[in-house]
Amino acid sequence: MTHMTPEMLDKLGQFREKALAKGIPRDDVERWTETGRPCATLRSFGGDGPVVGRLGGLPLLPADAPDPWCKLAATIDLAALPEDATDLPLPSDGHLLLFSCPDDDYLEGESLGSALHIPAGTPVEERQVHIAWDPVRDLYGVKDYPEGLLRSSRDVSLPCHSEAHGPGHPHAAELVDAWLEVPKDVHHPGLQLGGFARDEYHDEDPAVKAGREAAAQAEAGGWSLESETGIRPEDWVCLAQWWHHIHGMEWAEFSWSIARQDLEAGRFDRVYATMTFNP
Repeated sequence: MTHMTPEMLDKLGQFREKALAKGIPRDDVERWTETGRPCATLRSFGGDGPVVGRLGGLPLLPADAPDPWCKLAATIDLAALPEDATDLPLPSDGHLLLFSCPDDDYLEGESLGSALHIPAGTPVEERQVHIAWDPVRDLYGVKDYPEGLLRSSRDVSLPCHSEAHGPGHPHAAELVDAWLEVPKDVHHPGLQLGGFARDEYHDEDPAVKAGREAAAQAEAGGWSLESETGIRPEDWVCLAQWWHHIHGMEWAEFSWSIARQDLEAGRFDRVYATMTFNP
């Protein structure tokens, strides 16, 4: 893992204490801790970290870019992110735009959003976009997504699901419980960039689930994602998780995932967005 701040080390220390107090063997606790990933917490209020983007608003797009099919959730200035804020192979500059359609009628088999990377120096202009179907507006009466500047702070993330990568963890559910008992620097509205996404069921990594759904879509289209690209669901990682706190959907867990190979290649068109929601 990358260099950790005192705050990150303290959080992992709290996790160890809580896990050991549950009677989990120390070796299992340490093995789970080693799966941790650095991440960036992007908050829209408070804190003194650098401004690295904004929530909501109108997208700034190149003139020849097609209209997005769903609304802008956030824009991230990749050059402004602190060095080693995540372990993701992100571009070193440009802007990452995250779009979302948090519609619980399409929770299976279809991406609920998209992403776009605009290289540094690309001329852009503010774009008014008509979204034909906006579930937040049409179902919950919320006109706009949350807006505000995003300030970054470094953080650490452990799995919030019981099916971890690598060798089996017989105490996985208890380890997840111990991690969930540690206070988190979660700010609504805001984002987490990198790390592990979470959903309310805590069973499967949302990124791996996104990879499975993307693979199923590929097979339905007559080709195999794994055989033609070498990408497996286990290769998928969390790009970002959105803490939107939209009225009526406060408990929805929304995230964008991508295969690490596609991220390294800059294939943001392959991002797949998912959500869990149990109102």
